[in-house]
Amino acid sequence: MRTRVDLDQAAAFLAGHYAGQAGQVAELGSGDWSRAYSFELDGQPLVARFGAYGEDFEKDRAAIRFAGPDLPVPAVLEIGAAFGGCYAISERRFGAFLELLDRPRLERLMPALLRALDALRLVPVPADASPVWPAGAPDAPASWGDWLTLSVEDHEGGRVSGWRARLAESAALDELFVAGEREMRALVPSCPELRHVIHMDLLNRNVLVGEDGTRLDAVFDWGCSAYGDFLYDVAWFTFWAPWHPALDAVGFRDVVTRHYERTALAVPFMDERLRCYELHIGLVHLAYCAFARRDGELQEVAQRMAKLLR
Repeated sequence: MRTRVDLDQAAAFLAGHYAGQAGQVAELGSGDWSRAYSFELDGQPLVARFGAYGEDFEKDRAAIRFAGPDLPVPAVLEIGAAFGGCYAISERRFGAFLELLDRPRLERLMPALLRALDALRLVPVPADASPVWPAGAPDAPASWGDWLTLSVEDHEGGRVSGWRARLAESAALDELFVAGEREMRALVPSCPELRHVIHMDLLNRNVLVGEDGTRLDAVFDWGCSAYGDFLYDVAWFTFWAPWHPALDAVGFRDVVTRHYERTALAVPFMDERLRCYELHIGLVHLAYCAFARRDGELQEVAQRMAKLLR
């Protein structure tokens, strides 16, 4: 699941790749699909990531077209093969991670976060684009509704597969998944066939906040992104809010609702759409936690889903 490139391997690769000019290599952290290391080259701070799936890095490189004052996206400078997988070299940005802010700092940031969500919603996307981007995947679902339903099925040979049988080992988890999927599918007809850029992972250390606390410094890791209903990114915050006290305390859903009213943005069936996407997020993460054998997280997500279904 994770490409195990350690610090010594990363430092050796960068030393060879840049003819000994790369310095101060240090581990930044690891996600589920890649590991990141900081380094300097000619005084410029950069990030090297190593992972098994080059398509994730290609999405990061393509996402520069979304960049603007309200949506800062670090440039990907280079992508190539390494350690039987792939590497990517990117600009390095600095700041605090969004989900680690306390309530006063999050409230100060909120106007900038709302502007970033608006900027995503306003990125031009062809109305007939597949939810999967970049375009060209032979089995890409044609509709947003199809994407929602197909993505909670266990596809043999997929990046995440074999999880359904593991969930079925627990009668309680199996019943919870079936109930959540049934209700989500019933709500899909309320979800419009919109095509907006949705990041789908705007927590998990993927958003950096500037030092003054009033702006975003970077939005990165676009590997999960898709084209669909912009409310999905709102649901991402509302679903995960209980894990983050400050986010829970600010009442993110109410803040967003007031913002849409203030800007005269009509959002029909907002309640149904948000509920559909919250259920989808829960189902996908039940599946992932079962696949990754993260039993503690699996139980936490199950508790969140059970609360949603009451």
